[in-house]
Amino acid sequence: QVRLVESGGGLVQPGGSLRLSCVVTGNTFPIYFMAWYRQAPGKERELVAHITSRGETKINDAVKGRVSITLDNTNMSLQMDNLKPEDTAIYYCSLHAAYWGQGTQVTVSS
Repeated sequence: QVRLVESGGGLVQPGGSLRLSCVVTGNTFPIYFMAWYRQAPGKERELVAHITSRGETKINDAVKGRVSITLDNTNMSLQMDNLKPEDTAIYYCSLHAAYWGQGTQVTVSS
């Protein structure tokens, strides 16, 4: 079974930083692209950042300049800086838009 496990979420004050990680195991196929999504209460899931195995990235305008996405083999990370309360959400890791992790909670609050 393909498994995606996120980690790194937590409570942080506005202006703080977090680094989220996603580890893929059990895949019998190459990884072509992965992405981070987030979903806040009452809102639809939205793309945060996307990355291909070639290192090509796309960043949501809402977080552009504050986040960086990287992919190293089966490890994908999301570095988030200058966090804002509106960044509060459950962050999900995805593989090929078909496999998903369980999510990790990010809460930005004073």
